[in-house]
Amino acid sequence: MNRRETRQGGAAGPERRPTGFSMLELVIALAMAAVVAAYAVPAYVSYIARGYRIDAVIALHRAAQHVVADPPVPGFASALPPGLDRAPEQGRAVYRLELLPGTEANGGYELRAIPVEGGPMQGDPCGTFALDGFGARSNRGQAGAHGAAMEPCWAGRPP
Repeated sequence: MNRRETRQGGAAGPERRPTGFSMLELVIALAMAAVVAAYAVPAYVSYIARGYRIDAVIALHRAAQHVVADPPVPGFASALPPGLDRAPEQGRAVYRLELLPGTEANGGYELRAIPVEGGPMQGDPCGTFALDGFGARSNRGQAGAHGAAMEPCWAGRPP
């Protein structure tokens, strides 16, 4: 009998190799996954925030179309109908839309998209989006983005 027969307990045949991963292979795979996650998670969070900002801008323009078609009565508080009072229209609300009475200086109304308290956009640097009856856009709140600094917000990007 040769050594191969005694080790495997039978006739001579191909030597069996151990299966599985070594500790070194496992550590390398985990390190690579950690590096990928370190880059992917912040990019994903930024991508989701951009989507929420774009939802707010679209909701403001949709609400403005409604207000132009059915203008509020001066001197009376009016509210947006259900579905137009939030962004996104379906699912969990991230922004709450308000219709504020206006003056001749702002075209008769002002719409605001305010981040929901405790929502994912609460600490966003773009803050509250505002659109008036003349189509003037602005941001109020967090970073106080004004002028050129607010343009990225309306395109979905942070200032």
